[in-house]
Amino acid sequence: MESGEKALALLPLLQPDLILLDVMMPGIDGFTLCRQVKTTAEWQSVPIIMVTALASKETLAQCLELGADDFVSKPVNRLELMARVRSMLRIRQQYQQLNSFNAQIEAKVVQRTAELQDLIYHDSLTRLPSRTNLLERIGHLLDDQRTDFALAYLDCDQFKLVNGAFGYTVGNQLLQAIATRLQRHLRPTDILARVGEDEFCFLLTPIPPDFALEAWVEAVLQSFHQPFQTSHCEIFITACLGLALGNAATLTPDPEALLQAADTAMYRAKRQGKGCYQRFDPQLYEATLRRLTLENDLQRALDQGELVVYYQPIVSLSTHQTTGFEALVRWHHPDRGIVPPGEFIPCLEETGLVVRAGLIVLRQACTQLQQWHRQGWTDLTVSVNLSVRQFASPTLLADIDQVLAETGLNPASLKLEVTESAIMENAESVITLLHALRDRQIQISIDDFGTGYSSLGYLHRFPIDGLKIDRSFVQDMRPAQRNYQVVETIITLSNQLGLAVVAEGIETHDQLQALQDLGCELGQGFFFAKPAPAEAITATLLNQPLGSSPRPALRAQR
Repeated sequence: MESGEKALALLPLLQPDLILLDVMMPGIDGFTLCRQVKTTAEWQSVPIIMVTALASKETLAQCLELGADDFVSKPVNRLELMARVRSMLRIRQQYQQLNSFNAQIEAKVVQRTAELQDLIYHDSLTRLPSRTNLLERIGHLLDDQRTDFALAYLDCDQFKLVNGAFGYTVGNQLLQAIATRLQRHLRPTDILARVGEDEFCFLLTPIPPDFALEAWVEAVLQSFHQPFQTSHCEIFITACLGLALGNAATLTPDPEALLQAADTAMYRAKRQGKGCYQRFDPQLYEATLRRLTLENDLQRALDQGELVVYYQPIVSLSTHQTTGFEALVRWHHPDRGIVPPGEFIPCLEETGLVVRAGLIVLRQACTQLQQWHRQGWTDLTVSVNLSVRQFASPTLLADIDQVLAETGLNPASLKLEVTESAIMENAESVITLLHALRDRQIQISIDDFGTGYSSLGYLHRFPIDGLKIDRSFVQDMRPAQRNYQVVETIITLSNQLGLAVVAEGIETHDQLQALQDLGCELGQGFFFAKPAPAEAITATLLNQPLGSSPRPALRAQR
């Protein structure tokens, strides 16, 4: 080119892959032109070979400092120039390939980032907004502090049965069909999110004063009355729903807490039955929190050995002599002290921890009774309650065999108490189980008799040894009244069938006298003794002479 200025002007047109640049040029010199090219983003990657007659080290250093990639000294040797040009073009090609690769990587990163964002903010199966998406939207509403809104948390009842019966493919189709139907209940400003496997949550915003929220809830739940169509079959399913209202004045600005509130209300609705709904209130939250705390504490109690057995004497009503004990579980909480059984036993039942707790009670009771036998009280028995869950446990016989083997207790000294409901749920299989227990010489008694099926006619079908009359009949038992007649009937028929009868809840002398008049054989209650730890029982028994058994009962402090 005639000048450096003209070369700069033609760069966009020529789009060179290599620039040969003479140091000495009219107008701007090669140094200045090199600097201008290398400071322009569009051309800084184009290699520059400086051609110069100035071969000093200072000149060469200046060329390289300004961004030149190579240099050739004058006079120019053709072979040397061609070699350097080929080298620079090869470097240029590699650089372009690298740029292309980087561009592809960057595009992949952008694409993958978008895909990840989509996975984070949308459910892949239903394409509904995700839990994260929902929480962000709730957060914006709470920050805004101007709009009232509601969360409606919906959970499908027994959805796992669908997966178990038809497989996950049908289960996924059902979820898609549910999502489609639920979207019919959206207003333009509402959203529906999938927040769990079979859990969905509506964000209803705004909630104007004339919005019929309860009618909307009813419409959502009634939409489940029609079956859902999958590729294989029609499926009927119900749902429960929990409501939580949100605004800046009444709730802490915490999206997770508000969603948890709606979930808590839904959980309470499920406890009421299928197709129910519940509105959240702080008392509901506190009750749920107490329940969760109780569950966690009970799990720790089982691990740390905090469950202990108290013993209440079972007494001969004719002699007032102790014939055995009922084993009753107590919880020694490290902070709360003794927790009332009525507070924690229902929780054990509902969570299934009662099977493990029952085994702990059985082992402690058998161990203690064996100690009393070794101390000379050889004809004492111990009665241990079996819950419905324990009685239905497939490992019950194996667990009992293991405990008896560990403790060395004579099985004939063990009485297992089961409820009417436990033995009537599956009568035929229960009969087999009861015979297996009787074959081990273990005695069987029906606990709280009269409160369940209350049918005396079935007693002959089951291999049982005794009945326990529920305390509700004993506590209000006077001649010519219904409870008296019920107790009389139970005792009469039990005597005819050769069954031992124990009356529970004896608290007064009048109750004792009435039971004695009716010929009741055994009883227990505060009139004789309150439940006590083994140490107290042992101390009292050892104060009695080791003569003939049975022994005097422990009298309660009244």
